[in-house]
Amino acid sequence: MKKFYPINLLLLLLFVFFGCAKKDSVNNSIDLSEDSLSVYFSKANDLNLSRDKRLFFNKKAYNIVVGQENDSLNRINLFKVANRYYNINDWKEFSQTVLLILDKSERAEDSVNIGKAYSYLGDYYVSQMVSDSAFQFFSKAEKIYDRLGDDVNLGKTLINKANLQYKAGDFLGAENAVVKVLRIIRKEKNANSIMYDSYNLLGLISNELGEYDNAIVYNNKALAVIDDEIIPEVFQSRATSYNNIGYLYLSSKEYSQAKKYFLTGLEQNNLKAQKPLVYAMLLDNLAYSKFKLKEDEGLPELFYKALKLGDSLKLNSCIFTNKIHLSEYFASKKDTTKALEYSKEALLLARSTNVSRDILVALKQLSIIEPKKAAIYNKEYIHINEELQKAERKMGDKFSRIEYETDVIKDENTNLTVQNRNLVYIFSGITILGLFLYIIKAQKAKNRELQYKQRQQEANEDIYNLMISQQNTIDVIRVKEKKRVAQELHDGVLGRMFGVRMNLDGLNGLKDEIAINQRIGYLKELKNIEQDIREISHDLNREKSELINNFVAIVDNLFEEQRRTFQSKLFTSIDSNIKWEEVSNSIKINIYRIIQESLQNCNKYAKARSIRVELKKVDDDLELTISDDGIGFNANVKKKGIGLQNMLSRTKECNGSFEIKSKKGEGTTITVRVPIEQKQIAS
Repeated sequence: MKKFYPINLLLLLLFVFFGCAKKDSVNNSIDLSEDSLSVYFSKANDLNLSRDKRLFFNKKAYNIVVGQENDSLNRINLFKVANRYYNINDWKEFSQTVLLILDKSERAEDSVNIGKAYSYLGDYYVSQMVSDSAFQFFSKAEKIYDRLGDDVNLGKTLINKANLQYKAGDFLGAENAVVKVLRIIRKEKNANSIMYDSYNLLGLISNELGEYDNAIVYNNKALAVIDDEIIPEVFQSRATSYNNIGYLYLSSKEYSQAKKYFLTGLEQNNLKAQKPLVYAMLLDNLAYSKFKLKEDEGLPELFYKALKLGDSLKLNSCIFTNKIHLSEYFASKKDTTKALEYSKEALLLARSTNVSRDILVALKQLSIIEPKKAAIYNKEYIHINEELQKAERKMGDKFSRIEYETDVIKDENTNLTVQNRNLVYIFSGITILGLFLYIIKAQKAKNRELQYKQRQQEANEDIYNLMISQQNTIDVIRVKEKKRVAQELHDGVLGRMFGVRMNLDGLNGLKDEIAINQRIGYLKELKNIEQDIREISHDLNREKSELINNFVAIVDNLFEEQRRTFQSKLFTSIDSNIKWEEVSNSIKINIYRIIQESLQNCNKYAKARSIRVELKKVDDDLELTISDDGIGFNANVKKKGIGLQNMLSRTKECNGSFEIKSKKGEGTTITVRVPIEQKQIAS
């Protein structure tokens, strides 16, 4: 029957190596802004400090990081905290920190760190020997890394799953998983650490299957891919490989070769300080190989040295193997008492740690030392061995079920994603259609409003034209009346004046009192005629002024309405030198509408505090300037607006020029310049 105890020791070594190698691989390029945080991280990893001190500094780092904003740097720092709890073997704080990272990563929808947190939880359950939970979390991490196309982390996760399969006795399943890993990472650069882990595990599997030659080949491959830049020397991967190869030679009973590799492993620099577990295993294996070679020099002191180191570090697997080896050693020396003592201590330790394979090894050793009780030990051995095989088969089935359930959940999630995507498409289509219909309806309403305003404007123009026509009729009548009055003046007043002048001429030669009185009477008559002429002249001039200023009055009414209705201040200036009777009605109408449209734009859009309107005569042209101190706009874009197009059209109708200047935040200025049309006055 095979000896199981060295396998457990190698397996523990492999797990410790994986954990340490992975946990210290956090991106060291992050430059922390807090110097104290960097110091705490450094001291928490200082192997020269006591465990309590390292825990103290890691807790300090955690207290700084936990209150920071949930960003990528914060999650990186939390992983650093978790790494140090892992290396210190504080599993409670490690798991709580990882759960916090998982919560933060899920809230940030950070898939990379979600996968990493799942992988860390798998490591936690490995440490607690809860293989099914560990396998489940590694499977979750695998799905995420596969979806992200992250082959490096996918390979590391598959190696972790393969380790669990190996531990459960599913050697072929573990071998297939490792081969899959090597296929995934074959094109990856700097994947030496994953290749190292893969070859190491293949070596263990081959050894378990009794294929010692293949196992040695795989371990030599593992040794060949070690690159100190990728796998730092502090991990002592070379010492680990030398121990593994030596153990294989030990299993194949080539003790001299085994001893050679154990000695080479012990020669690695700083081994005891950096990896005391590997150092203790090499010491014990060296002592065992010397024992098998019947070299008593240094024995059993070498066994005791390894045992003392393992006991100080509480390395239960090392302690168990040491005591089994010591039991074999003293049994060979016929010291049954010590042999029995160490084998019973080993059995007690195996029972306390509940490691079934160690219990089997201890029972087998006791049956050899105590032949009288061999039947009892063998009976228990057979019972535990059967239970172990059942448990391994059950665990293998459970792993397969977890794989299946994970795939089913993945398929369900995929289907749900497709359904959700289809719902989003349908909802988006309905929304776009509704929005399209709303835009059409709103545009129709806007068109109706514009048509109404246009009809209203046309009606206003008709009214204004009617008023102008009426005013023209009145003007014509007034001109006729003036002609009539002029005729009256010519025929009446001038006749009276001529008669008075003739009478005065007739009285020039007379100097009597009667002539004098007549002359005075005629002079009074002249004064009365003069006063009549003056009054008629004033009345005619006042009527002309009222006629000329009729357009100005209409514009002033518009200005007063603006002042009453809106809060912005309106400043107006109309040049008194403009002869409005010389300006055609069409120009007046268009100028009025341009002013009206400009004021409406100022009221709707400009948010102006003040508006200025100026009408003046420049050479033979009429110039209208409208400016405001509002928010302004991009004139190149807004020139396509209906209001501005109407103003431009009206200006062109008057053969004039239209200019608009505006910038955002600098107000707007509109300048319209049209030629004054001269009226033809009949002679």
